[in-house]
Amino acid sequence: MTALIRYQAALLLRSQHWLAPVLLYLAFLGIGIRPGQPVLDSLGYASAGLLPVTAWLVRICVGQEPPAARTVVAAAAGGAPRAHLASLLAALGCAGLLGAAATSAVLLISDPADARHTVRVPLPAAGLAGLLAAACCVLLGAAAGALCTRPLLHRRGWSVAATVLAALLALVTGGSPAKYAVTDLVTGSLTGTVHTPVIPFAGAMALAAAAVALACKLTSVRG
Repeated sequence: MTALIRYQAALLLRSQHWLAPVLLYLAFLGIGIRPGQPVLDSLGYASAGLLPVTAWLVRICVGQEPPAARTVVAAAAGGAPRAHLASLLAALGCAGLLGAAATSAVLLISDPADARHTVRVPLPAAGLAGLLAAACCVLLGAAAGALCTRPLLHRRGWSVAATVLAALLALVTGGSPAKYAVTDLVTGSLTGTVHTPVIPFAGAMALAAAAVALACKLTSVRG
């Protein structure tokens, strides 16, 4: 599996298709985050932007091989589900690295204080909460991408529209682990209290695992 993931990651890097979502995310950060802003607010903002970016990266990784190449890779990997899982994990890993880098940058430039800059916020606790919130958004983005592209949706137009809608709903719908994690950071900034989103992270893990398992299972049926 490691070799398959490295192969998919290498395809992604060489194709340069990752540039669009990554540059869009960097522009998103540049517009909304400034040095000296409250750290929890900035972490929430950075985490939220990861969800649609991850869904986009998943779409890229799943569709970056022509059908003939997918068939060859599936035969070498021992089945289409295994090859499909590698593409999903490659996208998930790339998004995770992007989220970790963004969280680290936010911690470096932000003010460790509440929204009114009167209460100090412990950076280690804020960093852990920020990483877990970023992970929630990455996992939900991977779930949205996995369910809105091949093998469930093959038509490009429907797939793009469904991915955008799923990413939006994952950010704003009540009960979404991503919404809970981001909201915990933003509301905690009002009082300088750090809420570590452990339960939302567990929920995001479960949803992402279920979505990936379904997508991989259907790959052998729907191609």
